[in-house]
Amino acid sequence: MTTTVNAVLRVAPAAPAEAAAHFRASLAFHTDVSDVAAALASGDDPGFVLVDSRSTEAWDQGHVPGALHLPTASVAEEAGRLLDPAVPVVTYCWGPGCNGAARAALALAELGYRVKEMLGGFEYWVREGLAFETWQGPRRREPDPLTAPVAAGDCGC
Repeated sequence: MTTTVNAVLRVAPAAPAEAAAHFRASLAFHTDVSDVAAALASGDDPGFVLVDSRSTEAWDQGHVPGALHLPTASVAEEAGRLLDPAVPVVTYCWGPGCNGAARAALALAELGYRVKEMLGGFEYWVREGLAFETWQGPRRREPDPLTAPVAAGDCGC
């Protein structure tokens, strides 16, 4: 009898302890749009600074309210003036197809900052129907049903 192994199980899943270590480590490096939005909306100090690492043109096109604009190319020169090393930083860029937030996070980590990357970036902030600011003022779009629950306050994850 021949057993065919599908592509999902061709490499066996990790042992539970290894999986737990991996996912714990992943959460130390990443956060998501919903968690950042909830922390910013709480009215309390979120305990981190949100940094938009995109260009000035991208910032003007739209950015998360309350974010600090610090383009990746300027991190080395400007971080010390703009950021408190004792406060964690969360970086974002355009979206999943852009590694600007990871490059900014790397530059900040190399300068001694504790940092996480916001998965989804500005794209998913907008797609989840969250308010954003442009050079023309505040905006908001309807949530994309493929990225956010339309009828519920949160996705339950």
